[in-house]
Amino acid sequence: MSRTLQRLTTYGFVMIGALASIFPLYYMVVGSFQLKADSAFSGLVPRPGNLGLTNYRDVDKAISLLPSLANSAIFTLGTVVLTIVVGLPAGYALARLRFPGKTAVAAGLILVLALPFQVMMIPLYILVVRDYGLADNFLGMILPFAVNATAVLIFRQFFVALPDELFDAAHIDGAGELKTLMLVAAPLTKPAIITASVITFIGPWNEFLWPFLITKKHSMQPLAVSLGEYVSTNAATATNPYGVILAGACVLAVPVIVLFLVAQRYFTSAALGSGVKE
Repeated sequence: MSRTLQRLTTYGFVMIGALASIFPLYYMVVGSFQLKADSAFSGLVPRPGNLGLTNYRDVDKAISLLPSLANSAIFTLGTVVLTIVVGLPAGYALARLRFPGKTAVAAGLILVLALPFQVMMIPLYILVVRDYGLADNFLGMILPFAVNATAVLIFRQFFVALPDELFDAAHIDGAGELKTLMLVAAPLTKPAIITASVITFIGPWNEFLWPFLITKKHSMQPLAVSLGEYVSTNAATATNPYGVILAGACVLAVPVIVLFLVAQRYFTSAALGSGVKE
């Protein structure tokens, strides 16, 4: 009886935590469809007569959702691709190669994770804008995020978990390190690639500060920046300001949620793989 009670208590706490986590998302979706803002507790239950797509039309008219989404996609996908191209061989080198300073490099990656981006923002801005002249340029947005320490560590851990016999067999067959990476190791990294891609995707997709600093043309701004500027300047003039803001937030959140749901099973696969060492 006590075990059953303990199990029910555990499930109860889990359900409360899950509901507390989902509630803001639910509130955002319901509020984005409300024609008139209803902040009362009863407003949590949507009334059919107060629902519509007006808020989405208003935010689209104000900031042009499709071009802003396209800018976000270019910025984010460019960052993800460069992160994988750089992170995969870097993780392999840290896991499988022996070279002077290897421990220091791994420690440096952890140190980079501990530093907030704002600490490096001013020197990055001077370097990218003044020295390289990449203001209002997708390359200028992407470069500071092209090397992701988290992705490198994910690949490193994945390669460490692979059996040594796999690499020894490739070396016995005469394969060098590059050939071993491309033909033996890389084809096995699908779970790690997807995990690193999703984690990398979330940062640039939601990033506001760096694109805001480096882009002055509205035609170059990602959705997060366009929505932020709209909230600070024009949202108050809308019929339902909160509804318009929540509609924009929903559009910004949907791609991340869809990507996570599609790739969720690979997180489990990557976690299991990193915990097994033959």
